[in-house]
Amino acid sequence: MNSTGKLSIQKETAASGIKDTGDRHRAADDVFRYFAARINSGDLKDGEALPPEREIAETCHVSRTVVREAVLALSNKGLIEARPGFRPVVRKANYDTAFETLDSVVSRLLLQDGGVKNLFDTRIMVEASLARQAASSAQKDDLLTLRNALDANQDAIDDSEKFYETDTAFHAALYSIPGNPVFPAIHKAYTAWLSPQWSMMPRLPERNRLNYYAHKAIFDAILMRNQDAAEQALRIHLAAAWTQIEKTFADQM
Repeated sequence: MNSTGKLSIQKETAASGIKDTGDRHRAADDVFRYFAARINSGDLKDGEALPPEREIAETCHVSRTVVREAVLALSNKGLIEARPGFRPVVRKANYDTAFETLDSVVSRLLLQDGGVKNLFDTRIMVEASLARQAASSAQKDDLLTLRNALDANQDAIDDSEKFYETDTAFHAALYSIPGNPVFPAIHKAYTAWLSPQWSMMPRLPERNRLNYYAHKAIFDAILMRNQDAAEQALRIHLAAAWTQIEKTFADQM
């Protein structure tokens, strides 16, 4: 950054009232709000790097410890991407990043009594609604995507690792049908949040086959435009999945 740009930042930060009063957390909050405002206004654009840590500390008249705390907060809020050895860069806002900011909180909630069940219940509610909507409004391309995902699921029955991937892809197809970007982000979040439990589930070809037939029942109902049957098949499938979860984690529920 040239001297003119640095002087501009100095003026802006001075106007914002940022100063190190000895309260590190308050100063970090001030720096966070300053950069958050610039990002949200578009002054700092997607992919643009923040000034070096030393420069921020000098121009904002705060310690580098304060800068690091502010940068961490910006990263936790999904406003920037911070990687070791690289300057933090502004991250374009999208629904994926919105849900990713909840990762640490949700991970802690899942450790509470009933945490996994609460999250799983919300998944059932969302997917039951998606199954109904798919039965009423899925287009030809949507049905083809579901059909291909189902076929891949069947081909992977004897390969449990691959079956898990195709299982996830089949459910992801349901989330994509409405054409609303929020739903794929929700599915990605569910997958990430519940994957620690899923990864410890026993995986056997016999159980894979039962899950495949459950997927097929959902698809067949959607293909026949039967909303009630699609929802029922979805609920039966996820109820059976929850039974397996309870058996696996009985001592943790």
